[in-house]
Amino acid sequence: MFFGTGSKNITLGRKKNKLQKIEMMFFDLSPKKHRRRKNLKINQLKINGYGKLKEKEIEFKDNINIIYGKNEAGKSTLLNFIANSFYGISKNKKGKEISNFEKYLPWIGDDFSGKLAYQLDNGNKYEIFRDFKKKNPKIFNEQMEDISKEFNIDKSKGNEFFYEQTKVDEALFLSTIFVNQQEVKLEKQDQNVLIQKIANLVGTGEDNVSFKRAIDRINRRILDEIGTERSREKPINIIEKEIINLEKEKEELEKYVDVKYNIEENKNSLAKEIGAIENEIKILKERKLKQENEKIENEKINLKVNLKNENDKKIDTIKNKINEINLENKNIFEKNKKIDFKKNKLNKIIFIIFSIIILINILQFIFIKNKFLNLIFLLTVPMVLIFWLFFKNKIKKKEKNIKNKIEKINTEIKQLNFEIDLLEKNNKELKQEINNVKNNFEENNNLEEINLEIQNLESKLSNQKIQLHTLDLDNQNIEPKLENLSNIEEKIVDNKEKMVNLKKLEQSMSLAKSILEQSYNKMKNTVTPRFTDKLSETISEITDNKYNHVRFNDEIGLVVELENGNYIPASRLSIGTIDQLYLSLRLAMTEELSEEKMPIVLDEAFAYYDNERLKNILQYIVTRFQQHQILIFTCTNREKEILEDLQVEFNWVKM
Repeated sequence: MFFGTGSKNITLGRKKNKLQKIEMMFFDLSPKKHRRRKNLKINQLKINGYGKLKEKEIEFKDNINIIYGKNEAGKSTLLNFIANSFYGISKNKKGKEISNFEKYLPWIGDDFSGKLAYQLDNGNKYEIFRDFKKKNPKIFNEQMEDISKEFNIDKSKGNEFFYEQTKVDEALFLSTIFVNQQEVKLEKQDQNVLIQKIANLVGTGEDNVSFKRAIDRINRRILDEIGTERSREKPINIIEKEIINLEKEKEELEKYVDVKYNIEENKNSLAKEIGAIENEIKILKERKLKQENEKIENEKINLKVNLKNENDKKIDTIKNKINEINLENKNIFEKNKKIDFKKNKLNKIIFIIFSIIILINILQFIFIKNKFLNLIFLLTVPMVLIFWLFFKNKIKKKEKNIKNKIEKINTEIKQLNFEIDLLEKNNKELKQEINNVKNNFEENNNLEEINLEIQNLESKLSNQKIQLHTLDLDNQNIEPKLENLSNIEEKIVDNKEKMVNLKKLEQSMSLAKSILEQSYNKMKNTVTPRFTDKLSETISEITDNKYNHVRFNDEIGLVVELENGNYIPASRLSIGTIDQLYLSLRLAMTEELSEEKMPIVLDEAFAYYDNERLKNILQYIVTRFQQHQILIFTCTNREKEILEDLQVEFNWVKM
């Protein structure tokens, strides 16, 4: 495992998996399931450009490697190169001023790349070539075949080859065990912090996660973010109270639904009545108009009747005048008759005379045959004709005079008769018009009654419209309440959804709490004893049996057994002993994190150890972790000198 700078925070959401992972590791160590442990090691580094490092090659050996260099020589840069080769480099600042990508951009040149050669416990060897400007590396096997596509490629994390090989993700890689000089050398006021970290590590498997604090935090979140039946002014209490108030308000406002329904019913009823009244008024007004028109027509009829009467009078007058004319000219007509009579009589006489003369002449011609008589006869005829013509002419003159007078009289009478015809025709038309108008008149209609009826209906209509307007006003007053009802119903639904979400959140937190408690109890009953046994074994070795037993309980935390058998809280130990206790515990975890025996990397972890403690811890590491590759980053020669005194072989790498 690598010990170096990196994130120390693991979310509670991953806590269950972490605890289960540690549990399984310890169960795998049980006598029932022996398995051959393997050994992962880094063989070689080739850095083309990474931060201040450029064109640098480093080889590591089995077991102990000391990487020596003065401060600012690039030891931390080298450590980050190793981590970023396995997991990639982040461009996310994660709360820092600059990201690792920006921090380790090459100081010289543009080549931001390098290669790392390593082998797994099974002996398979691999090489990673990574261009840090790209998300995914190239992975080669011993035959130099590119096997990059054989591993899962996550969209955000990139190629997950190292996780698939070791089952150690980046967070676990960077945060589970990392010891540097800041962690193993604490001031007196920070002693309790370190004790708490050790207690957390023993109790939960994470130095930055306290079971009690986690449970307290969950309880606090339940109380602050949700609330309980006994709490007040918490989200769930506020929502419950608001739902109750909203339900009451809703119940009050729902009454207006029935009121609105009744208003609408009354409005519809009034609207129908108003429509019927308006229709009746319309009919009456039409009748009134018709009556008024009939009245006008009546007046016209009266005028026409008067006109007809005047015409009748005129006709009578004209007829009287005709009679008067006839009476006045009676003698003329009689003379005309006499002339006609004389004329006819004369014609008859002349006819008779001519007939006699002709007859005599015929008889004389036949019987007498006297020429003298024939001559007389011939003379008689002209005389008769002259006589006839004379009288005829005389009669004709008289007749002409009389005819002229009669013609004048007849013309005058004809003119008067024509006037009578015109008047009678006019009267006939007037009579027809009068009859037509009378036929269209309604019977038994009284205009005053119609006006009174219209007036009553209009008064009723006005009252109905006032009632309708009042209902409209009532409706307008109700509308905001009903809109508010709709808003309240939405708020109730929204609050109930919030309540459901709070209940779900409460269930989730309760479930997380239950899982934590179950995992913690299982950890306490199975894993914690193993931790404390290993810790007891380790502290005994690194303190020359001064302290032999370390125990953990929920109330006090870590307790240490003294040589005389008495137990004291770990917080009463010296700072140096606590430092050793913390380091030994974290080293004891290295074999429990992966099926691979991960390399152990210590970055200036012993800077504040005195020589005696340094010798003890190095001797412990050499003896206890013979199967691990150990990388010790240091700026002094003390580790080298002590290992040489102990006659321990090591690989010396100078930066």
